[in-house]
Amino acid sequence: MLAKQQDRSQHSLFFSLESTLNHKHPLFILANKIDWEMFEREFSPLYCPDNGRPAKPIRLMVGLLILKHIRDLSDESVVEQWSENNYYQYFCGEQEFQPRVPCEASALDHFRHRIGKEGIELILR
Repeated sequence: MLAKQQDRSQHSLFFSLESTLNHKHPLFILANKIDWEMFEREFSPLYCPDNGRPAKPIRLMVGLLILKHIRDLSDESVVEQWSENNYYQYFCGEQEFQPRVPCEASALDHFRHRIGKEGIELILR
């Protein structure tokens, strides 16, 4: 007797990061404990709603600054490692793996300047 043919079609080209990660990993846990919406509320007023090129997402920029701080990395290193690390990407709000860098390293400096000392203190407390 022949076995039934199995459906070998690919149902989804991409899997969500959440479904592929270890839910006990420290960055996975931390990503789900942080109140990301609070950062959106605090920093959204610092952006012009209808003028200029769209900015990078606040969660991405805040996440990169947190990763930079807890991993003791340079701006260049955290941006480069982000493109290779599923946990970094999930931490910064990505739903699917992104094989490219999220921004130029200089964007972190621009973001720090935008949020000021008070914003940095809010992120790192």
